[in-house]
Amino acid sequence: MLTYLVVGASFALYIGIAVWSRAHNTGDFYIAGKGVSPIANGMATAADWMSAASFISMAGLIAFLGYDGSVYLMGWTGGYVLLALFLAPYLRKFGKFTVPEFIAERYYSKTARIVAVVCLIFISFTYVAGQMRGVGIVFSRFLEVEVTVGLIIGMGIVFVYAVLGGMKGVTYTQVAQYCVLIFAYTVPAVFIAIQISGNAIPQLAFGSDVGGISLLDKLDDIVTSLGFTQYTSGEKSTIDIFCITLALMVGTAGLPHVIVRFFTVPRVRDARISAGYALLFIAILYTTAPAVGAMARYNLINTIQPGDIGAVNGNLVYDERPEWMHTWENTGLVVFEDKNGDGRIQYYNDANPDFTPVADSYGWQGNELTVDRDIMVLANPEIAGLPNWVIALVAAGGIAAALSTAAGLLLVISAAVSHDLIKGIFVPSISEKGELRAGRIAAAFAILVAGYLGFDPPGWVAQVVAFAFGLAAASLFPVILLGIFYKRANKQGAIAGMLTGLIFTYGYIEFFKGLFLKWAGAPWGENVAANWLFGISPEGIGVIGMILNFIVAISVSHMTSPPPDHIQHMVEHIRVPRAAEE
Repeated sequence: MLTYLVVGASFALYIGIAVWSRAHNTGDFYIAGKGVSPIANGMATAADWMSAASFISMAGLIAFLGYDGSVYLMGWTGGYVLLALFLAPYLRKFGKFTVPEFIAERYYSKTARIVAVVCLIFISFTYVAGQMRGVGIVFSRFLEVEVTVGLIIGMGIVFVYAVLGGMKGVTYTQVAQYCVLIFAYTVPAVFIAIQISGNAIPQLAFGSDVGGISLLDKLDDIVTSLGFTQYTSGEKSTIDIFCITLALMVGTAGLPHVIVRFFTVPRVRDARISAGYALLFIAILYTTAPAVGAMARYNLINTIQPGDIGAVNGNLVYDERPEWMHTWENTGLVVFEDKNGDGRIQYYNDANPDFTPVADSYGWQGNELTVDRDIMVLANPEIAGLPNWVIALVAAGGIAAALSTAAGLLLVISAAVSHDLIKGIFVPSISEKGELRAGRIAAAFAILVAGYLGFDPPGWVAQVVAFAFGLAAASLFPVILLGIFYKRANKQGAIAGMLTGLIFTYGYIEFFKGLFLKWAGAPWGENVAANWLFGISPEGIGVIGMILNFIVAISVSHMTSPPPDHIQHMVEHIRVPRAAEE
């Protein structure tokens, strides 16, 4: 009941803000009338950025991947530095509504605008699939329904405040959502840090001792005794870590729903300041996430094996499992299969052949417990036995994180359809009222498509989001950067570069996450990673797509006629802000 009250109160707050700040014109609907203060825009940007991937999934990835999960921390935070230095102030000075509109004017081409819209839609729908998956997980747990039912409920909530309020409503809703989600993330982290280490600061508890040994050393001992890789060492290759990190960084600077946030402030200077605020607000969660992930893994294993870790007599008797496991089993995100019929939960690493002889001595016939890594942040307070109000708070935070980013993405898709395609290409004479109506219809349709994609995304929440970043890095980032800093880049180069980057990156992701895995009996299909190009995973392949984009765009630009003089002067004007605008 407490969870329903807390979550219901947060919904009422979001919808109330949307009604209060309802969009009355296209300026309100697309860019909040350019009247958002830097600190409010920083909070809204942080909420837009800290999606279900950050709140729900990232710490879960760190909990299970350990060292390998650090790529998400480094890539997503580092990207904001790129965005603040190289893109945000210049795009704000340009002063249009959308990224495709910038590309259309900079590259003096309607075709370039259409290609940019196609890239944006691919990126945004890939990203929003992960968000809707997160929405479904949160609602499924706290309403105790199937994930699909939870997803439908979440779609309804997003529909009300995104379609009604537009960017103006979403901006102020996201300010409230940031406050909710950061409080919901840090409070349980503080409780659990005290519980495990006696230190109230999660970032310090991460390096504290537990029973005379450091938490990370303790985790290394625990996970290796179960056949898993050491927590503080990784399995990814150096080139894959580099490429994933760079793809996430560059993808951040190319994400249309993040870039558009810097169109909502009054001045160029405000765009820089709000980017700094956003980085500060984001850092609060991102420096807490490693501790949350480590403590979640520690509590999970100690719950499943309360006796001697790695010994059969230490395994939890299934009929005596804790209440949190009962609850999450109802969602289908925790699954137990008693393969050897002993009534105990045997949780070992199936993929480690060296550990098999040890596990066999316990009567092991395969790992019996499957825990979806996307539940770790949500289940962590329950596993730790925290008060119900903390569990309710985490529910509200998870929903806030997923809904805030989903709404931002859906509005970007809406603007691409109504402003860039309908008004910019097909019906230039459409009235402002007609354009606003078209934007709302497009947003409603986008919600339906996003919900469909959320039913069966191609991976975990954070992994799906990483694919979106790769697509952004490979398609939009190079032409935006060249458009600002390279006068010789022309429309032919931009179009060829975007198409090359998008097709290559999307094709690679689809091949290794879709078609390739479905080729039953393929002789080289058992070890997928062995067939990656240069050893680069689908999460990091956007870097290769980006390089191809740059090469093609620059080469084609030099093989064709240079941009007109007025375009080259416009590039100089964008790059050198006037004192009055500072």
